[in-house]
Amino acid sequence: MAQNRTFTMLKPDAVANGHIGAILEKINVSGFRIVALKMTQLTKADAEAFYAVHAERAFYGELVDYMTEGPIVAVILEKENAVEDFRTLIGATNPAEAAEGTIRKMYAESISANAVHGSDSDENAALEAAFHFAGKENF
Repeated sequence: MAQNRTFTMLKPDAVANGHIGAILEKINVSGFRIVALKMTQLTKADAEAFYAVHAERAFYGELVDYMTEGPIVAVILEKENAVEDFRTLIGATNPAEAAEGTIRKMYAESISANAVHGSDSDENAALEAAFHFAGKENF
């Protein structure tokens, strides 16, 4: 199988709690290659655009507020079967239901403050990576 890419964000709770290094190490030892990485702060407009798919859901406003409360780390990862393997590595959205050893089991605080985002398809990975990285930043 060919190498492909996925996108992740270390969310404000993971950054504020000092878990950047530990999460990136977990990702790295799990066979992913980091091809782009940056710390940034989402504006309200950025968060609204990134999560537009959820605009009609009750939690949308809280999600936008949460994602703008502090810096995030945006990362493009590469590996065979990247999207599916990364979704397995991060675990269930609810950390109480996440498998032992997954990123969310280890570092998430709650369903909403769940440490990391992971793309759910190859198509969304490409869109999400392009949202956060200019062409010259995407190796």
